[in-house]
Amino acid sequence: MRILKEHQETQMNTFTSLGRLLAAALFITSLTAIGASAQGARNAHVVPVASGVEFQPAGVVSQRDGDTFKIRDVGGAETVVLLTPATKVSSHSKGLRGKTAYPVTYIMRGLRIEAKGVGDGNGNLVAKWVRFSEEDLRSAQSLEQTAELAEDNAARLAAAEENARKLSAQIDETTAIANEANAKADAAQATANQAFKDAAMANNRINGLDTYDLVKTVPILFAVGSAKLNVAAIESMDEAKKWVDEQRAAGKTNGWLVQVVGFADTTGKSAANTALSNRRSKAVIDRMVRVYDFDLRRLVQPYGYGDSKPIASNKTAAGRAQNRRVEVRILQNKGIANTVAN
Repeated sequence: MRILKEHQETQMNTFTSLGRLLAAALFITSLTAIGASAQGARNAHVVPVASGVEFQPAGVVSQRDGDTFKIRDVGGAETVVLLTPATKVSSHSKGLRGKTAYPVTYIMRGLRIEAKGVGDGNGNLVAKWVRFSEEDLRSAQSLEQTAELAEDNAARLAAAEENARKLSAQIDETTAIANEANAKADAAQATANQAFKDAAMANNRINGLDTYDLVKTVPILFAVGSAKLNVAAIESMDEAKKWVDEQRAAGKTNGWLVQVVGFADTTGKSAANTALSNRRSKAVIDRMVRVYDFDLRRLVQPYGYGDSKPIASNKTAAGRAQNRRVEVRILQNKGIANTVAN
Protein backbone atom coordinates (compact mmCIF):
# COMPACT_ATOMS: atom_id res chain seq x y z
CA MET A 1 0.00 0.00 0.00
CA ARG A 2 2.84 2.40 0.84
CA ILE A 3 4.49 1.77 -2.53
CA LEU A 4 1.17 2.32 -4.35
CA LYS A 5 0.60 5.57 -2.49
CA GLU A 6 4.09 6.85 -3.33
CA HIS A 7 3.53 5.91 -6.96
CA GLN A 8 0.26 7.89 -7.03
CA GLU A 9 1.91 10.94 -5.46
CA THR A 10 4.70 10.77 -8.04
CA GLN A 11 2.15 10.69 -10.87
CA MET A 12 0.29 13.69 -9.41
CA ASN A 13 3.50 15.73 -9.15
CA THR A 14 4.40 14.84 -12.72
CA PHE A 15 0.96 15.89 -14.05
CA THR A 16 1.19 19.17 -12.13
CA SER A 17 4.61 19.93 -13.59
CA LEU A 18 3.50 19.06 -17.10
CA GLY A 19 0.52 21.37 -16.67
CA ARG A 20 2.81 24.25 -15.77
CA LEU A 21 4.98 23.50 -18.79
CA LEU A 22 2.00 23.49 -21.13
CA ALA A 23 0.75 26.81 -19.74
CA ALA A 24 4.15 28.41 -20.34
CA ALA A 25 4.30 26.96 -23.85
CA LEU A 26 0.86 28.35 -24.70
CA PHE A 27 1.92 31.78 -23.42
CA ILE A 28 4.98 31.89 -25.67
CA THR A 29 3.01 30.55 -28.65
CA SER A 30 0.57 33.46 -28.25
CA LEU A 31 3.49 35.90 -28.49
CA THR A 32 4.49 34.26 -31.78
CA ALA A 33 0.95 34.67 -33.16
CA ILE A 34 0.92 38.38 -32.26
CA GLY A 35 4.18 38.93 -34.15
CA ALA A 36 2.92 37.05 -37.21
CA SER A 37 -0.34 39.02 -37.43
CA ALA A 38 1.55 42.32 -37.19
CA GLN A 39 3.45 41.60 -40.39
CA GLY A 40 0.27 41.15 -42.47
CA ALA A 41 -0.16 39.96 -46.06
CA ARG A 42 0.63 41.75 -49.30
CA ASN A 43 -1.55 41.51 -52.37
CA ALA A 44 0.88 43.28 -54.72
CA HIS A 45 2.64 41.25 -57.42
CA VAL A 46 5.37 42.14 -59.94
CA VAL A 47 4.47 41.75 -63.63
CA PRO A 48 7.58 41.54 -65.88
CA VAL A 49 7.87 43.58 -69.08
CA ALA A 50 8.78 41.61 -72.20
CA SER A 51 12.23 42.35 -73.61
CA GLY A 52 12.17 45.03 -76.34
CA VAL A 53 8.47 45.80 -75.84
CA GLU A 54 7.44 49.42 -75.30
CA PHE A 55 5.20 49.85 -72.25
CA GLN A 56 3.54 52.85 -70.55
CA PRO A 57 2.37 52.00 -67.01
CA ALA A 58 0.54 54.38 -64.67
CA GLY A 59 -0.02 54.12 -60.96
CA VAL A 60 1.51 54.90 -57.57
CA VAL A 61 5.18 54.49 -56.59
CA SER A 62 5.08 51.67 -54.04
CA GLN A 63 8.84 51.34 -53.46
CA ARG A 64 11.96 53.39 -54.26
CA ASP A 65 15.48 51.96 -54.06
CA GLY A 66 18.34 53.92 -55.63
CA ASP A 67 17.92 53.98 -59.42
CA THR A 68 14.92 51.62 -59.39
CA PHE A 69 11.33 51.96 -58.24
CA LYS A 70 8.03 50.10 -58.55
CA ILE A 71 4.77 51.40 -60.05
CA ARG A 72 1.64 49.71 -58.63
CA ASP A 73 -1.66 49.97 -60.54
CA VAL A 74 -5.16 49.76 -59.02
CA GLY A 75 -5.20 45.95 -59.44
CA GLY A 76 -1.97 45.46 -57.48
CA ALA A 77 0.22 44.71 -60.53
CA GLU A 78 3.69 46.22 -60.12
CA THR A 79 6.23 47.22 -62.79
CA VAL A 80 9.92 47.55 -61.87
CA VAL A 81 11.27 50.73 -63.50
CA LEU A 82 14.97 51.45 -64.08
CA LEU A 83 16.21 55.07 -64.21
CA THR A 84 19.13 55.97 -66.48
CA PRO A 85 21.01 59.25 -67.09
CA ALA A 86 18.83 59.63 -70.23
CA THR A 87 15.51 59.35 -68.31
CA LYS A 88 13.55 62.61 -68.37
CA VAL A 89 11.58 63.43 -65.21
CA SER A 90 9.01 66.25 -65.44
CA SER A 91 5.53 67.42 -64.55
CA HIS A 92 2.63 67.07 -66.96
CA SER A 93 2.20 69.88 -69.45
CA LYS A 94 -0.10 72.55 -68.03
CA GLY A 95 -1.39 75.03 -70.64
CA LEU A 96 1.15 77.56 -71.87
CA ARG A 97 3.34 76.81 -68.91
CA GLY A 98 4.50 73.49 -70.37
CA LYS A 99 6.41 70.82 -68.46
CA THR A 100 8.70 71.46 -65.48
CA ALA A 101 11.84 69.31 -65.28
CA TYR A 102 12.67 67.68 -61.94
CA PRO A 103 15.65 65.65 -60.64
CA VAL A 104 15.11 61.92 -60.10
CA THR A 105 15.08 62.51 -56.33
CA TYR A 106 11.50 63.78 -56.67
CA ILE A 107 10.28 60.25 -57.52
CA MET A 108 9.16 59.07 -54.09
CA ARG A 109 6.89 56.53 -52.48
CA GLY A 110 3.20 57.48 -52.74
CA LEU A 111 3.64 59.66 -55.87
CA ARG A 112 1.12 58.98 -58.68
CA ILE A 113 3.05 58.89 -61.97
CA GLU A 114 3.13 57.80 -65.60
CA ALA A 115 6.23 56.26 -67.18
CA LYS A 116 7.20 55.11 -70.64
CA GLY A 117 10.06 52.86 -71.69
CA VAL A 118 11.18 49.55 -73.14
CA GLY A 119 11.52 46.16 -71.40
CA ASP A 120 15.02 44.76 -70.78
CA GLY A 121 16.13 41.16 -70.53
CA ASN A 122 15.27 40.96 -66.82
CA GLY A 123 11.60 41.94 -67.04
CA ASN A 124 12.26 45.56 -65.99
CA LEU A 125 11.13 48.74 -67.77
CA VAL A 126 14.02 51.02 -68.80
CA ALA A 127 12.34 54.44 -68.52
CA LYS A 128 12.49 57.01 -71.31
CA TRP A 129 10.44 59.51 -69.33
CA VAL A 130 8.53 59.81 -66.04
CA ARG A 131 5.75 62.37 -65.52
CA PHE A 132 3.48 63.45 -62.67
CA SER A 133 1.23 66.35 -61.72
CA GLU A 134 2.28 69.18 -59.43
CA GLU A 135 -0.72 68.42 -57.15
CA ASP A 136 0.26 64.76 -56.78
CA LEU A 137 3.86 65.79 -56.03
CA ARG A 138 2.77 68.04 -53.17
CA SER A 139 0.56 65.29 -51.76
CA ALA A 140 3.32 62.69 -51.95
CA GLN A 141 5.84 65.00 -50.27
CA SER A 142 3.82 64.87 -47.04
CA LEU A 143 3.59 61.06 -47.11
CA GLU A 144 7.15 60.12 -48.21
CA GLN A 145 8.95 57.47 -46.22
CA THR A 146 12.31 55.82 -46.89
CA ALA A 147 12.42 52.25 -47.97
CA GLU A 148 15.25 51.74 -45.56
CA LEU A 149 12.95 52.25 -42.56
CA ALA A 150 10.27 49.93 -43.95
CA GLU A 151 12.82 47.16 -44.53
CA ASP A 152 14.20 47.61 -41.02
CA ASN A 153 10.66 47.28 -39.61
CA ALA A 154 10.10 43.99 -41.47
CA ALA A 155 13.48 42.63 -40.36
CA ARG A 156 12.70 43.34 -36.70
CA LEU A 157 9.36 41.53 -36.95
CA ALA A 158 11.02 38.51 -38.59
CA ALA A 159 13.65 38.41 -35.84
CA ALA A 160 10.93 38.52 -33.16
CA GLU A 161 9.12 35.59 -34.81
CA GLU A 162 12.31 33.54 -35.00
CA ASN A 163 13.07 34.20 -31.35
CA ALA A 164 9.55 33.10 -30.36
CA ARG A 165 9.90 29.86 -32.39
CA LYS A 166 13.17 29.04 -30.63
CA LEU A 167 11.59 29.63 -27.23
CA SER A 168 8.61 27.41 -28.14
CA ALA A 169 10.99 24.61 -29.22
CA GLN A 170 12.81 24.84 -25.91
CA ILE A 171 9.51 24.44 -24.03
CA ASP A 172 8.56 21.39 -26.18
CA GLU A 173 11.85 19.74 -25.30
CA THR A 174 11.36 20.21 -21.55
CA THR A 175 7.96 18.46 -21.63
CA ALA A 176 9.66 15.19 -22.71
CA ILE A 177 11.70 14.97 -19.51
CA ALA A 178 9.25 14.05 -16.75
CA ASN A 179 11.81 13.63 -13.92
CA GLU A 180 12.96 17.27 -14.37
CA ALA A 181 9.50 18.69 -15.02
CA ASN A 182 9.40 21.05 -12.01
CA ALA A 183 12.77 22.68 -12.64
CA LYS A 184 12.20 23.05 -16.37
CA ALA A 185 8.71 24.46 -15.84
CA ASP A 186 10.20 27.22 -13.67
CA ALA A 187 12.85 27.90 -16.30
CA ALA A 188 10.22 28.01 -19.05
CA GLN A 189 8.14 30.51 -17.07
CA ALA A 190 11.16 32.72 -16.52
CA THR A 191 11.96 32.55 -20.25
CA ALA A 192 8.36 33.49 -21.08
CA ASN A 193 8.55 36.51 -18.79
CA GLN A 194 11.75 37.65 -20.47
CA ALA A 195 10.16 37.09 -23.89
CA PHE A 196 7.29 39.37 -22.88
CA LYS A 197 9.73 42.09 -21.83
CA ASP A 198 11.73 41.69 -25.05
CA ALA A 199 8.54 41.83 -27.13
CA ALA A 200 7.42 45.01 -25.36
CA MET A 201 10.81 46.61 -25.98
CA ALA A 202 10.80 45.58 -29.66
CA ASN A 203 7.25 46.92 -30.05
CA ASN A 204 8.31 50.29 -28.64
CA ARG A 205 11.20 50.48 -31.10
CA ILE A 206 8.98 49.54 -34.05
CA ASN A 207 6.40 52.16 -33.04
CA GLY A 208 9.23 54.68 -32.88
CA LEU A 209 10.14 54.20 -36.56
CA ASP A 210 7.73 56.99 -37.55
CA THR A 211 8.92 59.36 -34.79
CA TYR A 212 11.87 61.72 -35.06
CA ASP A 213 13.85 64.01 -32.76
CA LEU A 214 15.25 67.29 -34.11
CA VAL A 215 18.99 67.06 -33.37
CA LYS A 216 20.19 70.33 -34.89
CA THR A 217 19.11 73.09 -37.32
CA VAL A 218 21.80 74.76 -39.45
CA PRO A 219 20.69 78.07 -41.09
CA ILE A 220 22.36 79.02 -44.41
CA LEU A 221 21.76 82.69 -45.36
CA PHE A 222 21.60 84.12 -48.91
CA ALA A 223 21.80 87.53 -50.57
CA VAL A 224 18.73 89.31 -51.99
CA GLY A 225 17.36 87.46 -55.03
CA SER A 226 20.31 85.04 -55.06
CA ALA A 227 20.57 81.25 -54.82
CA LYS A 228 24.38 81.29 -54.88
CA LEU A 229 26.33 80.20 -51.80
CA ASN A 230 28.49 83.11 -50.66
CA VAL A 231 31.58 82.92 -48.44
CA ALA A 232 29.60 83.17 -45.20
CA ALA A 233 27.17 80.43 -46.30
CA ILE A 234 30.03 78.09 -47.23
CA GLU A 235 31.70 78.71 -43.87
CA SER A 236 28.42 77.83 -42.08
CA MET A 237 28.17 74.58 -44.04
CA ASP A 238 31.84 73.70 -43.42
CA GLU A 239 31.37 74.21 -39.68
CA ALA A 240 28.26 72.01 -39.73
CA LYS A 241 30.15 69.29 -41.65
CA LYS A 242 32.95 69.35 -39.06
CA TRP A 243 30.38 68.96 -36.25
CA VAL A 244 28.69 66.03 -38.04
CA ASP A 245 32.06 64.29 -38.46
CA GLU A 246 32.68 64.65 -34.72
CA GLN A 247 29.26 63.18 -33.94
CA ARG A 248 29.86 60.27 -36.33
CA ALA A 249 33.23 59.53 -34.72
CA ALA A 250 31.47 59.43 -31.34
CA GLY A 251 28.89 56.93 -32.69
CA LYS A 252 25.93 59.31 -32.32
CA THR A 253 24.62 59.43 -35.93
CA ASN A 254 22.64 56.17 -35.94
CA GLY A 255 19.22 56.77 -37.56
CA TRP A 256 20.03 60.29 -38.81
CA LEU A 257 18.10 61.88 -41.70
CA VAL A 258 18.59 65.37 -43.17
CA GLN A 259 15.80 67.72 -44.27
CA VAL A 260 16.74 70.68 -46.50
CA VAL A 261 14.09 73.44 -46.67
CA GLY A 262 14.40 76.76 -48.54
CA PHE A 263 12.81 80.13 -47.72
CA ALA A 264 12.73 83.69 -49.09
CA ASP A 265 11.81 87.17 -47.91
CA THR A 266 8.89 89.13 -49.40
CA THR A 267 11.03 90.94 -51.98
CA GLY A 268 9.45 90.21 -55.37
CA LYS A 269 6.42 88.11 -56.26
CA SER A 270 5.41 85.01 -54.26
CA ALA A 271 5.68 82.65 -57.25
CA ALA A 272 9.21 83.84 -57.98
CA ASN A 273 10.11 83.53 -54.31
CA THR A 274 8.91 79.91 -54.25
CA ALA A 275 11.12 79.07 -57.23
CA LEU A 276 14.01 80.96 -55.63
CA SER A 277 13.66 79.03 -52.35
CA ASN A 278 13.76 75.75 -54.30
CA ARG A 279 16.95 76.83 -56.07
CA ARG A 280 18.50 77.73 -52.73
CA SER A 281 17.69 74.25 -51.38
CA LYS A 282 19.22 72.68 -54.48
CA ALA A 283 22.40 74.76 -54.11
CA VAL A 284 22.86 73.51 -50.53
CA ILE A 285 22.20 69.88 -51.54
CA ASP A 286 24.64 70.15 -54.48
CA ARG A 287 27.45 71.17 -52.13
CA MET A 288 26.50 68.47 -49.59
CA VAL A 289 26.73 65.81 -52.31
CA ARG A 290 29.65 67.06 -54.41
CA VAL A 291 31.91 68.48 -51.69
CA TYR A 292 30.91 66.51 -48.58
CA ASP A 293 29.99 63.21 -50.34
CA PHE A 294 26.58 63.13 -48.63
CA ASP A 295 24.60 59.85 -48.88
CA LEU A 296 21.32 60.68 -50.69
CA ARG A 297 19.54 57.81 -48.94
CA ARG A 298 19.60 59.93 -45.78
CA LEU A 299 17.97 62.93 -47.49
CA VAL A 300 14.29 63.71 -46.88
CA GLN A 301 12.61 65.23 -49.98
CA PRO A 302 13.70 68.92 -50.18
CA TYR A 303 11.09 71.66 -50.39
CA GLY A 304 10.91 75.41 -50.96
CA TYR A 305 8.36 77.41 -48.92
CA GLY A 306 9.03 80.74 -50.64
CA ASP A 307 8.08 83.70 -48.45
CA SER A 308 5.29 81.85 -46.60
CA LYS A 309 7.14 80.97 -43.37
CA PRO A 310 9.20 83.97 -42.15
CA ILE A 311 11.06 83.73 -38.85
CA ALA A 312 11.51 87.49 -38.57
CA SER A 313 9.69 90.64 -39.70
CA ASN A 314 9.95 91.41 -43.42
CA LYS A 315 9.49 95.11 -42.63
CA THR A 316 13.16 95.53 -41.65
CA ALA A 317 16.37 94.78 -43.52
CA ALA A 318 17.66 92.69 -40.61
CA GLY A 319 14.46 90.64 -40.55
CA ARG A 320 14.49 90.06 -44.31
CA ALA A 321 18.12 88.92 -44.08
CA GLN A 322 17.08 86.20 -41.60
CA ASN A 323 14.24 85.10 -43.87
CA ARG A 324 16.52 84.60 -46.92
CA ARG A 325 17.69 81.21 -45.75
CA VAL A 326 17.92 77.46 -46.12
CA GLU A 327 17.44 75.36 -43.00
CA VAL A 328 19.39 72.09 -42.85
CA ARG A 329 17.49 70.10 -40.22
CA ILE A 330 19.19 67.00 -38.79
CA LEU A 331 16.59 64.47 -37.57
CA GLN A 332 17.12 61.22 -35.68
CA ASN A 333 14.72 58.27 -35.98
CA LYS A 334 13.74 57.16 -32.48
CA GLY A 335 13.13 53.54 -33.45
CA ILE A 336 16.50 53.00 -35.14
CA ALA A 337 18.43 54.96 -32.52
CA ASN A 338 16.55 53.12 -29.71
CA THR A 339 15.73 56.36 -27.92
CA VAL A 340 12.07 55.46 -27.24
CA ALA A 341 11.01 54.65 -23.70
CA ASN A 342 11.02 50.93 -22.80
